[in-house]
Amino acid sequence: MTNPLLLTIAVLGGTGKEGKGLAYRWAKAGYKVLIGSRAAEKAQIAASEVYEMLEHSAAIEGLDNLSAAQQADLIVLTVPYAAHKETLLTVKEALQGKILVDVTVPLVPPKVTKVQMPAAGSAAQEAVEILGEGVQVVDAFQNISYEHLMAEGETPCDVLITGTSKAAREEVLKLVEAAGLTGWDAGPIENSVVVEGLTSVLIYMNKQYGSTHAGIKMTGIAKP
Repeated sequence: MTNPLLLTIAVLGGTGKEGKGLAYRWAKAGYKVLIGSRAAEKAQIAASEVYEMLEHSAAIEGLDNLSAAQQADLIVLTVPYAAHKETLLTVKEALQGKILVDVTVPLVPPKVTKVQMPAAGSAAQEAVEILGEGVQVVDAFQNISYEHLMAEGETPCDVLITGTSKAAREEVLKLVEAAGLTGWDAGPIENSVVVEGLTSVLIYMNKQYGSTHAGIKMTGIAKP
């Protein structure tokens, strides 16, 4: 695998729980991580928090979303759905020729336990429409909680990956592995409707059964 330090990952919306958890995992694995936010100051605070958690041994920096996207080799989008389109339009030109990992789930408060997909089919398919053919879009990490990302030891749930090309999915599978997680190639971007929809199901089950970190685990297939 490529030396992690040769790859710079931008986590846009990385001041939220999911984004910060992913940034923590990749910084811990040795990647250079840029946390992005609409406000650079907010991103700098989040980056400092992760830096402290890793005992000052990480390459991590906080920037505004556009600067982070421009400087990164691969971009991860972890914003709430309400900010999805606006953020993509802001960084559209900076993403051309790169891979975007879209972690966004089309949740519509207050009914977050009800699956509500956009006209494009999913948030990831919406990203494809906005960004055009110059960006490879991969959908991943929607079904793993912040609690699992921040926990030590083996993670008891898996990551399903869909995307616009097999090559892009394979690149993201490397990032999943580097984060200490088990990933599965779940096929083309059209399948993202199922992966994103599962999030509302898991939120419902958390509420129904008194948990905070329900997840999914693949069975019947040999571990990749």
